[in-house]
Amino acid sequence: MEAVVLERFGGPEELRLAEVEVPEPGPGQVRVRVRAAGVNPFDGKVRSGAMERVFATRLPAVLGLEVAGEVDAVGPGVNSAAVGDAVFGFADTGAYAERALLTTFARKPAALTWERAVALPVAGETADRVLRLLGVTAGETLLVNGAAGAVGTIAVQLAVAAGARVVGTAGPDNQGHVASLGATPTTYGPGLVERVRALAPEGVDAVFDVAGRGALPDSIELRGGTDRIATIADPAAAELGVTFSGAGERDAGRLAELADLAARGVLVTAIAATFPLARAAEAHRVSDAGHARGKLVLTA
Repeated sequence: MEAVVLERFGGPEELRLAEVEVPEPGPGQVRVRVRAAGVNPFDGKVRSGAMERVFATRLPAVLGLEVAGEVDAVGPGVNSAAVGDAVFGFADTGAYAERALLTTFARKPAALTWERAVALPVAGETADRVLRLLGVTAGETLLVNGAAGAVGTIAVQLAVAAGARVVGTAGPDNQGHVASLGATPTTYGPGLVERVRALAPEGVDAVFDVAGRGALPDSIELRGGTDRIATIADPAAAELGVTFSGAGERDAGRLAELADLAARGVLVTAIAATFPLARAAEAHRVSDAGHARGKLVLTA
């Protein structure tokens, strides 16, 4: 089968299409014919080697954490899916491929496209995990750095639904999108501390750094310390004494709940762009630029 393979760390040009062996499902796994694979900023940091301090990658590697597709083989002990079922979830093998294995997955509602379904696993799990870690509750003010991307879009909505007030940073073109999610938008970059203080003079109770754009020092100043700040994207977290939240529990039941909310239009998922598998390097260039509104998706 064809897959996008990374043989050495570096820029997007290191992602190359190659022939690899078709994986066989083991106990508890299904294999899917990949229809959509999610591209996350995390993938670019793995590709570049920037994540080696906290997340070692064995090369050659096929990247990609989330996948949606049709089941074409079922491993021993699986009774929750059958060949032909449309599912989505977390890839055990790399998702940037024509076939991938999954252990944690849910049925894809017919009302969800492949692209919208694949926007849910990483963003949903990450948003749930970090909001629990930060202990965000009703009436508190949460700053989300990078509110327009796939993770930020869902985190804002879940925090607002929980009764929190959210201030979200994004690029100039994404201010309206952030506002539409129920957050108070502002731009990132120099002057962030002053802008946030003007919008939230009562202070910020917690900070969720999604973007990793060097906003941690400003976040620490806004909080008056490192308490209740978490990042999923800035490798400098340990040096600054900030919590880096890498991975959490993968819950098939929660995937099904998020899919139902998205299918009913209660939870908005934004698709920034789609690319064929052969153009994975281009997708990474867009992702690395950091201005995408929502999820970047590879289609196979």
